[in-house]
Amino acid sequence: MHPVIQLRAEAPGPFTGRVIPLPTRTSAPMGRGLASRCSHCSMRPMCLASGLDEQALSRLEGVLGQWRLVYRGEYLFRNGDQFKSLYTLRSGSFKTVAGHEDGVQHVTGYILPGDMLGLGAIGEGQYDCDAIALEDSTVCVMPFASLEALCREMHGIQLHLHQLLSREIVRESRQMVLLGGMTAERRVAAFLLNVSHRLGNRGYATREFNLRMTREEIGSFLGIKLETVSRTFSRFQRDGLIRVDGKQIELLDRNALADI
Repeated sequence: MHPVIQLRAEAPGPFTGRVIPLPTRTSAPMGRGLASRCSHCSMRPMCLASGLDEQALSRLEGVLGQWRLVYRGEYLFRNGDQFKSLYTLRSGSFKTVAGHEDGVQHVTGYILPGDMLGLGAIGEGQYDCDAIALEDSTVCVMPFASLEALCREMHGIQLHLHQLLSREIVRESRQMVLLGGMTAERRVAAFLLNVSHRLGNRGYATREFNLRMTREEIGSFLGIKLETVSRTFSRFQRDGLIRVDGKQIELLDRNALADI
């Protein structure tokens, strides 16, 4: 993919390595974290635990690590880091960024709850991008060595992992089509509808939502200039297709957006 413009951004703060429990009034001691419990997770239908019976679910919970809180602007992992774990986003949002030798960064993904991070590292043994929190977020840590051993024992979990890998391939293919075969306005419209659809699959509102990516990051992701993104948002709002209030987006006419 060769985007028209790429994002040159200030480097986010380093990942501190803090592993702590999900926010709660009564929590585990600092640093010990809170064990993952798939059976009580609202994102279960979206991730590796989807469709598992109670026995398989219990086995999966036995190999999972802990919840990790990643503060806004921190790295979950960096490009080139040794691959040790997969992560499922429990809450919040991330962007994935591919770095370049000249310091220019290109946003390659907008990660929402239920999505997995780190799948691209399985083949090479190291992460192939930076994963940066767009807001305070929580992730479920899945040590891959333990997960791989469990997959050899339980076909159902192995099948789900293969399905997740397949979805990642499809996502990247669609992104290439988006960048190569659409006008700038169609790219922005398709992006907004895609975010709405993904949020709906997770049980969130589809008409009105917070878009955590900046206009600059959206432009980098879609391969268009920042000015084009801003101009397109203004035009959509003027035409009554959307309402924009900072990062708050309301889709007023989804059919018209789909017809662009």
